[in-house]
Amino acid sequence: MSKAANTASASPKQVHLALEKLGADLRIARLRRGESLRSWAARVGVSVPTLQRMEAGDPSVGVSVYVMALWLVGKIQHVANLADPASDEQALAIELAKLPKGRS
Repeated sequence: MSKAANTASASPKQVHLALEKLGADLRIARLRRGESLRSWAARVGVSVPTLQRMEAGDPSVGVSVYVMALWLVGKIQHVANLADPASDEQALAIELAKLPKGRS
C-alpha cells in the first residue's frame, strides 16, 4: 500500500467528510464561474485528473492545490487564519488548567 493510500485509510471519518465537502464546494465554485476542468486545472497549476481528485475530496492531493483553488475563488484570507493561536480554545483550556489554583 502506498504512503498516500495508507494515510488516507488511517484518517478519521471527519477528515474525509471535510475534504469531500471542500472539494464539492470548490467544484460548485468552478462551475458557477463557467470554468471547464481544463481551464481551471491550468489556473490551479495541476492536471485535469488531479483537479478531479481534489474536487472528489481525495486526501492524497496536496494542500497547496486546495489553497490555490481557494485563492481563485477569493477565500485565501480564511486559510491564513485556520490555525490562529488566538482562536485555539483547546490550547487555551490546557494552559488555564495549568495555572496555580488558590491564592490570588
